[in-house]
Amino acid sequence: MNHSIYTADKATHLKVVVAGLFAGIAIVATTLTVHLVQPELSFQKAKTLAVYQARPMHALTEMAQR
Repeated sequence: MNHSIYTADKATHLKVVVAGLFAGIAIVATTLTVHLVQPELSFQKAKTLAVYQARPMHALTEMAQR
């Protein structure tokens, strides 16, 4: 086994690539499973605020009026 990244041969490189590939597949599979089992978690509504009138005491409003 190679203990240095500088002396790694093709077999070690292949092992690292395969391990990364399996980790990526596991993450995608877990994400899809959670998404399909509990779809209500992925559809969270964003909160929106409506502004109906300007606030005269607000600092930006005061700076804009000068």
